Amino acid sequence: MSDPSSPAVVETPRRKAEAAKRPRNSAKTKASILAAARVEFADRGFEGARVDAIADRAGANKRLLYHYFGNKEELYRAVLLDAYQEIRSGERALSLDQYDPVQAMDRLVRFTFRHFLANPWFPRLLGTENIENARFLKTLPDIKALHSPLVGQIAAIIERGAASGVFRRDVDPVQLYISVAALGFFYVSNTATLSVIFERDLSSVNMVQEREAHAVQMVLDFLRTKPGA
Repeated sequence: MSDPSSPAVVETPRRKAEAAKRPRNSAKTKASILAAARVEFADRGFEGARVDAIADRAGANKRLLYHYFGNKEELYRAVLLDAYQEIRSGERALSLDQYDPVQAMDRLVRFTFRHFLANPWFPRLLGTENIENARFLKTLPDIKALHSPLVGQIAAIIERGAASGVFRRDVDPVQLYISVAALGFFYVSNTATLSVIFERDLSSVNMVQEREAHAVQMVLDFLRTKPGA
């Protein structure tokens, strides 16, 4: 007769109890895998990223990773799409149509700058995709639909500003957004090297605040009508 206190008898009920307590939350597991994958891809690039490392970082079974995302390429596409959805969601939450044109553009510039600042993995991920010549981005069917409302929103701000006499009318909304993004993207992605070159700690609170204000001023000065125009 087996000893009722033996590990084999004690462990089995405990494992069953732990399994029963552990909720089957596929959404949470997928979110954990995406969060881990975005860091791995941003840090190591597409080629250098390892599925095993992503699963370990997420605390997930590798089989679940393949179950939810199929393979490394599909996981990378999911990370890329999720990254764009996140920034677009933040932009929509700004409710820019509720503000006058100057305030609306001020809010958009500050949000874009702060998004890059708060998510330094994002510029690195975009850098990886540019190294890949956007070959994965080209395969995302939802990417154009994500960007079209933003372009339309910026065009509407420019039009409202022009109608009220504070903004120029001859501004391409796509070119404007590229400039807005560049003002934050370059600063965040090059903080380390620029800090050494100019002997300033560009990551300090004062320098970050100064840069944000500078970005806002540059965009608004560009948009404002010139005297006599």
